[in-house]
Amino acid sequence: MSQTPSAWSPSSWREKPIAQDVTYGDKAHLDRVLSKLRRLPPLVSPTEIDRLRSQLADVAAGKAFLLQGGDCAELFDDCSSGPLEHKLSLVLLMSLIIIHGSRLPVVRIMRIAGQYAKPRSKPTEMVDMPGPNGVEKKEILSFRGDNVNGYDPTDRQPDPDRLLGAYFHSTATLNYIRTLLLSGFADLHKPLDWSFSHVRSPEIQQAFGAVIDSLKDSLDFMRVATGGAGGNERGGMETVDIYTSHEALLLEYEEALTRRQGPSVTRSGQSTPSASPIRSRPDPNLQAHGDKYYNVSSHFVWIGDRTRQLDGAHVEYFRGIANPIGIKVGPTMEPAELVRVLDVVNPDRIAGKVTIIGRYGAGKVDQYLPAHIDAVKATDHVVVWQCDAMHGNTKSSITDPSLKTRHFADIIQEIVRSIEIHREKGTILGGVHLELTGEVNEDGFSVTECIGGSMELEDKDLSFNYRTHCDPRLNYEQSLDVAFLLADHLKSRRRGETPKDILLSGLRGRK
Repeated sequence: MSQTPSAWSPSSWREKPIAQDVTYGDKAHLDRVLSKLRRLPPLVSPTEIDRLRSQLADVAAGKAFLLQGGDCAELFDDCSSGPLEHKLSLVLLMSLIIIHGSRLPVVRIMRIAGQYAKPRSKPTEMVDMPGPNGVEKKEILSFRGDNVNGYDPTDRQPDPDRLLGAYFHSTATLNYIRTLLLSGFADLHKPLDWSFSHVRSPEIQQAFGAVIDSLKDSLDFMRVATGGAGGNERGGMETVDIYTSHEALLLEYEEALTRRQGPSVTRSGQSTPSASPIRSRPDPNLQAHGDKYYNVSSHFVWIGDRTRQLDGAHVEYFRGIANPIGIKVGPTMEPAELVRVLDVVNPDRIAGKVTIIGRYGAGKVDQYLPAHIDAVKATDHVVVWQCDAMHGNTKSSITDPSLKTRHFADIIQEIVRSIEIHREKGTILGGVHLELTGEVNEDGFSVTECIGGSMELEDKDLSFNYRTHCDPRLNYEQSLDVAFLLADHLKSRRRGETPKDILLSGLRGRK
């Protein structure tokens, strides 16, 4: 049951019970910070946000594919040129592989420029701390992300100034991404140096090499056919669209960056012309319409699996913003409850408005996804179906139980089964949501946080370059493994063929 627009305001969430809240000791300090945030300029524009929503409508219709990826939790210290270039480069390479296989535009949303907060299953944790009698176990507040508190055990008190830190680090991140794209970072005419020395299986190495040879031939053809010119459409050859996203967990921050926009403009009855956040151009075909509220901290925000209560503060906040939004959905979500949430956050049934992000786990996707699909199909909601194959597949390392890991075999199993279930149901898996990084250490080695993949990382390898302060991420090579697998499945769907067994069986890796 939806409420009237007049019943909503950017602060109406304060009248609802809130999950995963942060308690600040100095309320006056928090109010001063929020007052400052309300006066600061937007990080993204309503025009960019509307453009993304139009592109997501294409994803819902099967006319594009959604690739969303990035860090589990960004760190302020990673806001520097090297890490940002690695993340952007990885997403661009993955999307290039997927485009080649699917022949579809790829909508690229990064978990970046705002993903500084994390929900936790417990508000406190036990850690080893020095005491008068040596090292002692001490209960401290959990690390909630750099915009709340510090990772160091001595820096766990929530600090309102970290919200300002999140804003300015997000600003710097966005500025550098825009600068890279304007400088030709995404130009597909640049030489591509592909190395598959990490791939243990000769069969998989041959399969990957065949894809790259074909892709290079296609790029050579386009170079000749276009005379080196890239064109201006989404997925063009000189620049691309990159959008930002984060979990809108800290509602005080999100409210402070929620702005009224009116009248705004969108193309009536069809997608808006594509342009990246750095290429906004006037369009005479756009039509004006009424006032809207936009969260201008990010293009896309999502509700977590722990904060999607129907009567809760987060659902209340999300129902009033014009941004495209995501809803994390897991085994605890009843099908009828999912429909009720959709009715609340998207009463006007706007295509591209809502992305359902399934995070079931490889062993539970068959049990829960079909009922969720059936429930939504019985309504007139048009949604994007996305698979988060990370969060339901977290395990403890056997070698070091203090380390969390994920098995690559589980990740691809959930992705593949999601594709197959949607095909059986007559719906489309429109995209994937991945925690990944292109980060390397000083010697150029990728992180070792997930087990398996074509490089066949084993449990004993995890401590070699384990860097995450939160959840384990796919590394550079494993992320490209996923891209090749997706490209193969999407190409097979396009041709009406069966995907190659060699990729699926070979990429299951070792557990």
